Amino acid sequence: MSLAAAVLLGTSAFALDNVKVSGDAKLFYTTSDRGANLDLFDKDASAADTALRIGATGDLLKGVSFGVTGYAVSTLGLENNLVSNTWTGAHGVATGNGASFDPLGTNGLQVDDASWMGEAWVAATVAKTTVKLGRMEIDSPLAFSEKWSIVPNTFDAALVINQDLPDTTLVGAWVGKGNGVNPLGRDLDPNTAGVQNKGTINHTPIGDNVVGTAGKFNTFMNGGAYAFAAVNNSFKPLTAQAWYYNVVNVANAYWLQGDINCRLVPGLTIGLQYADMAPKGVLEGVKDSKAYALKVGYGIDALKVSAAYSSTDKDGTLKVANVATDNLAAAQSKLYTEAWWDYGYVGAPDATSMNLTAEYDAKNLAKFGAYYTNVSNGAAANAGDMNELAVTATKSFGPLDVTAAYINEKHDGLKRANTVQAYLTLNF
Repeated sequence: MSLAAAVLLGTSAFALDNVKVSGDAKLFYTTSDRGANLDLFDKDASAADTALRIGATGDLLKGVSFGVTGYAVSTLGLENNLVSNTWTGAHGVATGNGASFDPLGTNGLQVDDASWMGEAWVAATVAKTTVKLGRMEIDSPLAFSEKWSIVPNTFDAALVINQDLPDTTLVGAWVGKGNGVNPLGRDLDPNTAGVQNKGTINHTPIGDNVVGTAGKFNTFMNGGAYAFAAVNNSFKPLTAQAWYYNVVNVANAYWLQGDINCRLVPGLTIGLQYADMAPKGVLEGVKDSKAYALKVGYGIDALKVSAAYSSTDKDGTLKVANVATDNLAAAQSKLYTEAWWDYGYVGAPDATSMNLTAEYDAKNLAKFGAYYTNVSNGAAANAGDMNELAVTATKSFGPLDVTAAYINEKHDGLKRANTVQAYLTLNF
């Protein structure tokens, strides 16, 4: 209630135009037999969470707009009865003899609710240039808001977007803070690279490696980051983009990508990606991480299929994945081969990966998806081998979106595991 009041009272304090209020309420559940001596639907093999998002956008003046978004997460006490784990790590944890959540059999742990302001920005547009300042989501190849989970990470940043050049968008950005878990150069030692996958049940109230405790914002990386990009569509079938990142005292990085819709074969698409992450400063001496990827897709009517291949160089340490969350663990990657569920593998050094995807919209029935990812990596320190098959079904019932998922996966040194999930999202 206080979260909703903060958002709505903030908008009503001004004479605003075109104000739109929206949001959603989510309940996510997952259960897996991946851990030792665990069975599907066992309390210790399961995690659940609820999240509330309330946002508002509007116009302050002609050409000046704003946006605010608040988030709140709560287990609703599920950890006391049905699950032993939370979905998101944004919860605080209280300890003491009076706490009811005690998966480790110690003095007791209690999962606390949390709420925070995830967005609060102002944007101004003059001619073909837009400047956006404040707290916001960001979508770029190597630093972005991960939106697969129940709540996304966001950033305190400044963006400049210009479209004066024909068929070209130029982007400049400064990121000063973020609320992602363990951003590089701040809390992690690159010499302890490993993998902690979000599919693993750890018997602790630690979740998805995306948002930090209570959504708290800290200095991004070691001292902030700059990013510059150019996206061009002069040749209409092709969208080409080039990104450069200067992460202060941590690394320089580059991302090149081209996606083309084939004119000779309608429905055929081809994509190429190349990335290079070059550590510096506090990561001086750590070798570059490089990757390239190829994707071929075909879509006809309600059916879309694709095949993708990627390879990373063997000498790197950083993963070609999001640097704004837990890069050395299970951060999501924008490489075409990224798995549906188990992140942290395709972007690891010395990884050769393949992804096959098929999606079919059965119109009045449901939307179905099948996703197969195979990763070969002989170095266990780089995450090791992995293969995953995920099958999903999504159906909307008015404002309610429902997704059911089944995941079958195999990792180095672990038994083949099964995971069953349910995602409920009520939009308003």
